[in-house]
Amino acid sequence: MRIGILGTGVMASALAEAWTRRGHHILVGGRSREKARAIAEQLGDAVEAVDPAQVAKASDAVVVAVAWEGIDQVLDLAGAGEGSLTGKAVIDCTNAVDYADGLLKLPTGSAVEHIAERAVGSHVVKALHLFAGTSWLTPTPTGQPKRTVAMCGDDDAALDIAAELIRDLGGAPAVIGGLEHARQLEDVAGFVMRLVAAGHNPVTAVPVVDRSRD
Repeated sequence: MRIGILGTGVMASALAEAWTRRGHHILVGGRSREKARAIAEQLGDAVEAVDPAQVAKASDAVVVAVAWEGIDQVLDLAGAGEGSLTGKAVIDCTNAVDYADGLLKLPTGSAVEHIAERAVGSHVVKALHLFAGTSWLTPTPTGQPKRTVAMCGDDDAALDIAAELIRDLGGAPAVIGGLEHARQLEDVAGFVMRLVAAGHNPVTAVPVVDRSRD
């Protein structure tokens, strides 16, 4: 699959590397052409540095991996408002969270719904925002369950594409519903941040459910 990544930071670089290991071809572009070129030079022939408009045009699926403050700019550069992403699965892994207090920066709605409004005609899925990108470069230790990637979206085909790419990373996709669940899902990132800041392991804050007893 030709995966386009809008973004040139740590998350974008790590996802690009992880997916190239599974045979995907990556187009990466963002607000910095220099950073895009650096990622391509580091990862080799399976990664192309292109401008954001080319990411939108030439990819089978597109991942948005930029800081929240840069969302509108990178979508404008990609031509999202003019329909450049129409019909495509767009996976949003941004965190619109205030790192000081863990609260969402949007008073209402969600980051992914904002992207869905700006990316005319696209099919947006929220996923991959809870795990650090570099975690996907390390296999799950033997005997431990795969990382569960909670996701939501309104288009079944886009959800299927996102699920396929998550499996290629070594994760286990879990659809929790449509985009009406997006704020709930995005809020989890702030919850995790606050637990870590308080000195606790977020894993121990979630009840263990024994499904074998169902």
